Amino acid sequence: MTRRWEADPHASFDRRLGKSAAELGGSDANDECPDIWRLSNGDIAVIGRDLTSAYSGRLPDGVNLAADERLVVIPGIMLSSAKKEIPDA
Repeated sequence: MTRRWEADPHASFDRRLGKSAAELGGSDANDECPDIWRLSNGDIAVIGRDLTSAYSGRLPDGVNLAADERLVVIPGIMLSSAKKEIPDA
C-alpha cells in the first residue's frame, strides 16, 4: 500500500518556528530541547517527548498511529510562540 504522504529523510532543517525552549524558559539548554522546525521541503519537524505508549490505548476515534509513527508532546507555549510563523491552510 502506498501512502498519500511520506516523510523525506533527506530534507534539511531550514528554520526554527517560534522561539527555542531556552528562550521560553523551558530548558536548561542541556537535554530538554523541545522544538519546531520548518524543513527544506516545507514539512515540519517537531522535537518533543515521545508519549506514544502513554496515549496509544486512549486515542480519540479516528486517530491512528502507524508502526513507524510516534505521538510527540511539546509545551503549549512553544506552539503558541510559533503561531505567527505557521501559514494558514
